[in-house]
Amino acid sequence: MKRTFFDNIIIVIIALLIGLFIILASYTTYATQGALVAEKQNNLINEATYLSEQTISSYIQGITSLEYLQIRFNKFEDSIKTSVWYFAADGNLIAASNPDRLNNLPKNIKNLEEDINLNKGFTRTGNFYDIFDGTMISIGIPILAEEELKGYLILHTSMSELDELQDDMLSIMYMPFLVMILVVGIVLAYLSGTVLRPIGKINRTAKEYAKGNFEVRTGVKRKDEIGELSDSLEYMASELSKLDEYRKNFIANISHDFRSPLTSIKGYLEAMLDGTIPVEKYNRYLNIVLNESKRLTKLTAGLLELNDFDTYGPILKRQSFDIVDVIRETRNTVEGICEEKNIDFRLKCPAEDTIVYADKMKIGQVVYNLIDNAIKFSPENGRITVTVYEKNGKLFVSVKDEGPGIEKDKQNKVWDRFYKTDSSRGKDKQGTGLGLSITREIVKAHNENINLISTEGAGSEFVFTMTKESNREGGQIG
Repeated sequence: MKRTFFDNIIIVIIALLIGLFIILASYTTYATQGALVAEKQNNLINEATYLSEQTISSYIQGITSLEYLQIRFNKFEDSIKTSVWYFAADGNLIAASNPDRLNNLPKNIKNLEEDINLNKGFTRTGNFYDIFDGTMISIGIPILAEEELKGYLILHTSMSELDELQDDMLSIMYMPFLVMILVVGIVLAYLSGTVLRPIGKINRTAKEYAKGNFEVRTGVKRKDEIGELSDSLEYMASELSKLDEYRKNFIANISHDFRSPLTSIKGYLEAMLDGTIPVEKYNRYLNIVLNESKRLTKLTAGLLELNDFDTYGPILKRQSFDIVDVIRETRNTVEGICEEKNIDFRLKCPAEDTIVYADKMKIGQVVYNLIDNAIKFSPENGRITVTVYEKNGKLFVSVKDEGPGIEKDKQNKVWDRFYKTDSSRGKDKQGTGLGLSITREIVKAHNENINLISTEGAGSEFVFTMTKESNREGGQIG
């Protein structure tokens, strides 16, 4: 099974904790044992001193007998579990507690160590020259009277009691550490589940997105960084899905818009070549071919313009000009078309100051696109009203028609490239579906807003804002 990054972290942490525990246990065991042995040795020295002063000194002085000395030694061993050996100054054994318990009790201390200095005390840990079966703590002190060596006292006590005490102490010390390791392990296991499980879901979902399946969801609902990552990934998938849909629609639309005029051009030219269209009708059909060619040129120019907008954004050459003059110029341009459809074109200007600061050519394109769009959807004998008014220090330009209006659920789509409210594409053969997209990009580049107000059966109104020359920041042309 493949280990995850988080699994490796857990393994490292657990290994570090175990390593620290082993080091701590070793050091603590060594230090505790040394401290207990040193303390026991001091206690034995104190016991030996007390025994020498209270019992052996009276024997040396002849006050008590050897039998009494033996009884005292036996009771001493039975009470505190410490063996007592008493040697004379020449090293010979005088008395030992419970001598029958040891088969190899030394008769002379010098038999164990010939160079032993009886005038000097010692402490030792071990089996004392292989006399005892287990580990013993042994101490030896000289017995002096008027600075003269009178004998040597040796005490032995087993390490077993200290080992038990040490185990009890260490168990008290180690238990919290073991509990800590257990708690850390449980916490890490919990984190592994709460972190790795959602990350695994996110990873699997990301792989589905890479395959193009944008409908999959992570299923992670959390209020932390992982939840934010999940939400961001799903949002990205939603945007990619829209982009994928847009790409498919773009290809379908551009294929349709290019194929239709190309089919017409090809068909008319073939008909002219094979004689289906007589020579006397050439002018009519050549004009049709010319119009279709102009449509292709217009479509290509619109695509190139939008591509530039996507790449660099509209490059603006701002200047001060009268927006009403631009509207009048546009009205003069479309005057012939309006006369053909008997459209009443009206310009209203309740605003007093109509000087704006913007790219005159680009704003002229916006005005033309909106008016051209209004003409396309206006019925015979209809009316188009362009109004320039002021509100909250801004100029508003409204282009309103009396066309069929746009359904509410389709109003946001009019800004999409190639979108046409006439799904059959039969009513407007000359339209490219790019005009409103270009219009919105230009308005946005000026940091202005454009909105659509439309009611089915009552017409549509496009309104965009402009910054007045008198209100622009700094009042400088740049």
